[in-house]
Amino acid sequence: MFEVEQNTELLVCVKCRRGTEALEGETRPGQLLFDRLSNVGIPDGVTVRAVECLSNCSQGCSVALRGGAAKWTYIYGNLHEVDHVLTLTEGALAYHATADGLVPWRERPEHFRKNCIARIPPMES
Repeated sequence: MFEVEQNTELLVCVKCRRGTEALEGETRPGQLLFDRLSNVGIPDGVTVRAVECLSNCSQGCSVALRGGAAKWTYIYGNLHEVDHVLTLTEGALAYHATADGLVPWRERPEHFRKNCIARIPPMES
């Protein structure tokens, strides 16, 4: 049976303040993270999408990785808008390469190992 490869979404909270004061007219760290990710070489099959809020405001910038009804979804926090762009692209590529979203522990970027906020099971079993 031929399997269609699922698209992976990297959802970036653009409202994240990363513990900073949200001043009028300033760009929030979450928006800066989204902008940087949108301007780097994102792996084929991965789409970066802005979302309004992941309700993880006290844990730095936050993102979610999801890849269809058969994959686990992950939410990661404590991200920095400059320091973690490469971490996110590498992590998204590793996630996208799996059938179920389960990247072996040692193959995950170190930041992902220590800053997973939630792991949500797939809709399909």
